[in-house]
Amino acid sequence: MINIGTRASLRILREKPVGLFLDAENLGEILLPRREMPTEWVLESEVDVFIYLDSEDRLVATLKQPRLMPGEFGKLKCVALTGVGSFLDWGLPKDLLVPFREQKVRMDVGKNYLVYVMVDEKSRRLVATTRIARHFDLTPAEYATGDEVDLTIFAKTDMGYKSIINNAHTGLIFANEVFQDLSQGEKLKGWITGVRADGKIDLSLHPPGRERVDDLEKQIMGELVARGGFWAISDKSSAEEINEELGVSKRTFKQTLGALLRKRLVTQTEAGIRLN
Repeated sequence: MINIGTRASLRILREKPVGLFLDAENLGEILLPRREMPTEWVLESEVDVFIYLDSEDRLVATLKQPRLMPGEFGKLKCVALTGVGSFLDWGLPKDLLVPFREQKVRMDVGKNYLVYVMVDEKSRRLVATTRIARHFDLTPAEYATGDEVDLTIFAKTDMGYKSIINNAHTGLIFANEVFQDLSQGEKLKGWITGVRADGKIDLSLHPPGRERVDDLEKQIMGELVARGGFWAISDKSSAEEINEELGVSKRTFKQTLGALLRKRLVTQTEAGIRLN
């Protein structure tokens, strides 16, 4: 079944002055406007399109990909205010509506907002909402420690950064694990470090365990080679210096340096570390 707000490969039925008419099966025929037509096409061939409603609530197709798909969280810029709500630029000819009822605070043109995109059940229109908490997945998560996930930052607290995991669940990156500035709506890779008995999920921006140490070992060895075999850094260096140089905690650095020393790949002195 083909649905509004999805991409689909649709068969080209015929050409008219307004564009190409496509077979959307259960949705009927829909128009791919002439301004959207591919440079080359053949009747009865298929074209990959995104399906939505135009400004007159007619089904329409586009070759373009919206910046956010329905079911995704992300940041978009407000470009217009109207009597029915605010409109966001999401990369399609028709801007994305945020009805007033879906705004936690009134929007301002030119500002970016973290939103969730969805299909309105009554109107079938694609809309966005800033009331994102309503759309978090509250079912028990089935992640395992070490799983790599996609994260979207949505809030900062004294404990750390709250993040949306794979456009579904939420988790926390603890403040002492973050060595960079993170902003609301920022998307990045992360790793599951634990799922607690109460369902809360702990996150990290670095691979956990052995994989993380292996990556840091390669980084340190590469730096030593680039610096001619000596680096004025050691387990006596400050946490700030280690973070500035490597972007990791002192604890992680000491763990990795210990592994290199045991392998006899490096030697540590009062002045720093040296390649063997």
